[in-house]
Amino acid sequence: MSYSDPIADMLTRIRNAQQARKKNVNIRASNTAGNIAAVLKDEGYIASYSFVGEKAADKVIQVELKYINNSNDPVITRIDRVSRPGLRVYKSTQNLPKVMNGLGIAIVSTSRGVLSDTKARELGIGGEILCLVE
Repeated sequence: MSYSDPIADMLTRIRNAQQARKKNVNIRASNTAGNIAAVLKDEGYIASYSFVGEKAADKVIQVELKYINNSNDPVITRIDRVSRPGLRVYKSTQNLPKVMNGLGIAIVSTSRGVLSDTKARELGIGGEILCLVE
């Protein structure tokens, strides 16, 4: 089964798993999905992630979701796709979005890999805005 937008599929799986209060969620493995998971881990939005499976066709990324301790509310309150296959969205360094005045992040695909908007600003590079996370 082929999917036209694996990144949107990944974000929807995370959104649905958090709404159902799941501890883990499996996502189809791809290089971009792995890079997005790494940024989410580095920024503290997920607890951990790991690649599971032997063959490339069976490989998935198992993401351990993170919740706020006492209230059991998800750390990610909103995760939205910005650039999509039908409409790519590119921004320069000066025009990278600030999500919630810096409380959230934008995940950006740059020439140096997938980065958060703050790291892209530090490096002085822009790129394709993949998603916004609050």
